[in-house]
Amino acid sequence: MAGLRNSLQIRAIQTQTLTMTPQLQQAIRLLQLSTLDLRQEIQQTVESNPLLEIDETIANSNLESLDAIAEKERQEHDNEVFDPFSDDASYQGADIDLLGHSKDGEIASINELMGKDSTIRGSSSIEYQNTSANELDEHFDYDHSSDSMGSSFESSFEGSFEGEPNLSDMPDKITSAQIDPGSSSTQENLDNISREDNYSAKSRAKGTVLDDEGAFEGETQIDLHDHLMWQLDCSPLKGRDRYIAEVIIDAIDDSGYLSEELSDLLTLVVSKYPDATIEDLNIILKLIQNYDPLGVGSRNVQECLLIQLKELLSTDQREEVRMAYEVVSKYIDLLSNHDYRSLCSKLGVKEDTLKKINDVILSLTPRPGRTAIKEKADYIVPDVLVIKDDDGNYDVVLNPDALPRVKLNEQYKSLVCYARNEREKEFFKSNLQEANWFIQSIAKRNDTLLKVAKCIVEHQKAFLDYGEHRMEPLVLNDIAQEIEMHESTISRVTTEKYIYTMRGTFELKYFFSSHVSTESGGTASSTAIRAEIKTLVANENPRRPYSDNQIANLLKEKGFCVARRTIAKYREALGIGSSSQRKRLV
Repeated sequence: MAGLRNSLQIRAIQTQTLTMTPQLQQAIRLLQLSTLDLRQEIQQTVESNPLLEIDETIANSNLESLDAIAEKERQEHDNEVFDPFSDDASYQGADIDLLGHSKDGEIASINELMGKDSTIRGSSSIEYQNTSANELDEHFDYDHSSDSMGSSFESSFEGSFEGEPNLSDMPDKITSAQIDPGSSSTQENLDNISREDNYSAKSRAKGTVLDDEGAFEGETQIDLHDHLMWQLDCSPLKGRDRYIAEVIIDAIDDSGYLSEELSDLLTLVVSKYPDATIEDLNIILKLIQNYDPLGVGSRNVQECLLIQLKELLSTDQREEVRMAYEVVSKYIDLLSNHDYRSLCSKLGVKEDTLKKINDVILSLTPRPGRTAIKEKADYIVPDVLVIKDDDGNYDVVLNPDALPRVKLNEQYKSLVCYARNEREKEFFKSNLQEANWFIQSIAKRNDTLLKVAKCIVEHQKAFLDYGEHRMEPLVLNDIAQEIEMHESTISRVTTEKYIYTMRGTFELKYFFSSHVSTESGGTASSTAIRAEIKTLVANENPRRPYSDNQIANLLKEKGFCVARRTIAKYREALGIGSSSQRKRLV
């Protein structure tokens, strides 16, 4: 213990660290958010901070608020008296006041009150009085699943109409055409009533109609699984068979193929039904494969195409259809490799016949799940707009409809002077500070985005004028040095931000690409090289497509020095197959 000694020492160590203020952290976080994420961030911040609100005064000039529309209608109809027949087309041209008097001062008749179609309306009202209860049930879709509802409905109408037939003698709802034999307009009228009800329901709905197909914002979309389960509910399968069908449907992916082995599914079924066998699963699988879409639940492409061809052969007995079934069942490897010469030799046919066979196969659906349910289209709201003026110059502006405007709530801000204690003062102070920071961060984000977009457009004017063949090579560091910002900031501001141009809507990242040397000593953009490759492939002879070496030689003739492996990399990135895969029959 003699060697131990306690002592106090003072040392000065110099270190360098980066300390970011909360305001700087918020600005960086908002800068990298996409428009959709920033919308949600704004909504959450406005809901949590009472000193912030959405500025509703700055709106799209193409849209009118409901209050403005109501005020305009109120001014147009100030001198008019409410008329209950104003929406009735049959009242046009009639001269009747609200008390039911005609233009001569006499009491108007029923024909005058109902308009020129009064005879038709009168006859239709008489027919309605003689309508039976079951015919009313045809127009209004009552639920017959409950016996109590059915009995109460029958008792409420029993004896109310003279000469009413027995409810059990009336036609079933499926045979609705028997309501009015010989009348071709009965079903059309019902369809019109249904359409009008749907339209009024859409008008009253909170969500707005997005297109003519009746899709609402927030509407639940059914998928392939729901579509198959609906068909299963319509089938007579019960007990063990239904459970097997549910297990198989759950194992079908979005493309319509069975993603699990039947042996693995059997293990799951045996846990509930020990007597189930692999043959039971095969039987139920064949049943599901005949559901809509045809071929769903197939284990591979060959099985899917054979199911569809077998169904086609039942209605189409052409020779090319029969030979298409033979090609898919025996020579699908030759077909996938586009080995048409061997196929002609195996089948003993000429190329024109093989082309007809190939057309039959191409008319099939290799991914049945994609056609069952219509996918909802996703639309991109651009952050920046590029506008070309009459002089050929490009003006870059922010999209005013991309984000909601945020401002301070003046009503809450005026309450600061009424704070009675330190707790209330601290509440107003912190929220006011956060509100100012948030507004400034959004403004800085917009300024940076606009500055970067203008710089990109300045570099890529040739692309805007002539297309992607004239895309200039550009990297993030070029923009960073020009606007005196860090490269990481440019990366954040160009990620998931979109710009609208005359040639389409692109992500800002699209305009950055590496460079390729040219024979003249200059550089060319890799995007321009890809565009040249697409043009060469589109114009090639489908019987003898270009190889990668041939494409490299053709590009060299145009002044681009590109290696064969680079051509292969760009071709695969564009989703273009090899020369053997691109070979087609003329």
